Amino acid sequence: MGKRIRRTKSISCCVTPRSTYLTPHSIFSWFEEDAWTEIAKFLDGKSLLMLALTCRWFYRILMHESIWKFACLRDLQVPDPQQVGFKWTKLYATAFDGSHSYMFRQQEKHIDWMRIGSFLFDSSIAFVTENLNGLPKFPKEETLENMLQLNGCGVLKDVKPGIWLADLQLVRCPVCDLNTCDGTMQILDARHIELFLYEEFLEGKWDYELLGCHEIKKHVAGASGGIFDIKHLKDQSTIEVFDLKSWVGKTNDWQPKATITFHAVAVNTNLQQNEGIHVKYHAMRSGKGGKIVSIRISQQLL
Repeated sequence: MGKRIRRTKSISCCVTPRSTYLTPHSIFSWFEEDAWTEIAKFLDGKSLLMLALTCRWFYRILMHESIWKFACLRDLQVPDPQQVGFKWTKLYATAFDGSHSYMFRQQEKHIDWMRIGSFLFDSSIAFVTENLNGLPKFPKEETLENMLQLNGCGVLKDVKPGIWLADLQLVRCPVCDLNTCDGTMQILDARHIELFLYEEFLEGKWDYELLGCHEIKKHVAGASGGIFDIKHLKDQSTIEVFDLKSWVGKTNDWQPKATITFHAVAVNTNLQQNEGIHVKYHAMRSGKGGKIVSIRISQQLL
């Protein structure tokens, strides 16, 4: 699972250091900027902000974009995406302020959630699948809908490159159109880190569209789902995701499990005896014809 920021002891307000070598009219130069830039690398976001608010000098140094870029990449544990559309201070806040997609939509259906971590899309093509048993074979169907319906996997184009955040959501049924389910369902919910910073999303102008469905009408050992950057599908770290025994736990362990790499995320929850599973794939675009900025794989028992 993704690491959470470690809480640190609160930092008290600073007192301007004095020196007998400074005259009353000397310009304050006791602190070295390079030294505090290095110290900042060991502080989490909360500590950085608290220290920055102690005085103008610290604010000027610690609110620099380079400081927050380093902190963001460090705490998210992802490579540098090179280009971003917002300031790193805002990106850090949206990644670590505890917000998730169901805070803005369908609050009445939400039960619980868990942050898995973050990964990076280098390319604009994603591979999505519910089958993590062995390396995937690419479906040959012409449309994405047919790919998902017949194979439970497919290729999504026009994905927005950059840092993505992944959560595991637990929501109430029925979320889809099945009348036979009155329990709960799990959702692998991934979004571009910038999504919550767009006014169009917050105002509800962007919504999820159904990409396709897949049903398995027999016992399923686990509810699984994965999202992969197709460019890195053959990376060793990605290949390890398909080794379920290495991370899903024993068959009688009913706790959800997740794994994340630089370019992939996957979840699995072992299931008790059942009659099958219904899987839906959704995506959200940044406006009509825009890039895909969020992907969901939802699963419920039949």
